[in-house]
Amino acid sequence: MTYKVALPDLVSNSYFPAIAAVYLGFFEEEGIDAEIELIFPVPDSFSALRDGHCDFVAGSTHAPLWAFPRWQGSKVLCALSQGMYWFLVMRKDIDVKKGDVNGLKGLRLGAAPGVDVGLRQLLVAAGVDANAENITIGLPPGGIPEGKSFGVVAAQALIDGKIDGFWANGMGAEVAITSGIAKCIIDVRRGDGPPAAFNFTQPALVTTKKLVDEKPEIAAGAVRAIVKTLNALKKDASLATKVAQGLFPEKETSLIAKLIERDQPYYDAKISKDLIDGMNQFATNAGLLKGGPVAFEEIIATQFSHLWKS
Repeated sequence: MTYKVALPDLVSNSYFPAIAAVYLGFFEEEGIDAEIELIFPVPDSFSALRDGHCDFVAGSTHAPLWAFPRWQGSKVLCALSQGMYWFLVMRKDIDVKKGDVNGLKGLRLGAAPGVDVGLRQLLVAAGVDANAENITIGLPPGGIPEGKSFGVVAAQALIDGKIDGFWANGMGAEVAITSGIAKCIIDVRRGDGPPAAFNFTQPALVTTKKLVDEKPEIAAGAVRAIVKTLNALKKDASLATKVAQGLFPEKETSLIAKLIERDQPYYDAKISKDLIDGMNQFATNAGLLKGGPVAFEEIIATQFSHLWKS
């Protein structure tokens, strides 16, 4: 059978290791016939997993909560990279300095459903009241056309003056910056914003507890495929261009290897207890988690953790 790997964002570096695992043949090496499918936004991709419309989701570690309360019924298999991975970029002409979250008063910021919670909680952690500061956070005017990736659409909305900035993946940020109209304000992974934000979430491969219980060899194979992919991309970032050709638009194809090279220090399949602790607090503060923290072993398929370093 064919196993479907859903992603909430395709033209992006965020979940790229899952895409590359399919296109570079690492799933196939593990005896898994896999294909990818874009299912946007984030909550919808996990609803599809819950309802049996896909077998895996390459998405945020916290995001199963939209479809699996307290992560029950889902299992996080491994990380795709470490740390919260979104960027806040602003129009160049707006007087906000890098790392400054206090200069956003009255601004219109684009953010996708499910991703916006990261920005909202980052502002809370930094002591910024978005409502009091009249900061608007949401989809760009006109929304996201079907089949389009949020970051690419947001970058165009910024170019068109429909928004003042956006919170999105590294590809959307890079398109806007290299177009000459934007600057990066917050890059959490590399030290901007409140330190706690690094452990709000991270990209991961997620499946169902049912698949883990009934087909452990498929779950284990998926972890091995991701680990092989991370190792391959760490060794040779130019493989990313090969994967992107015919899948990404021309400009994004030209940028992907640079972004993967920049992400290489964060390419590690491990999931740390610090991440789980930080994510529990983040999800509670965001109203996504009720009833107190969920234990590491309840969220993670720990029987495969020995494969994270294989």
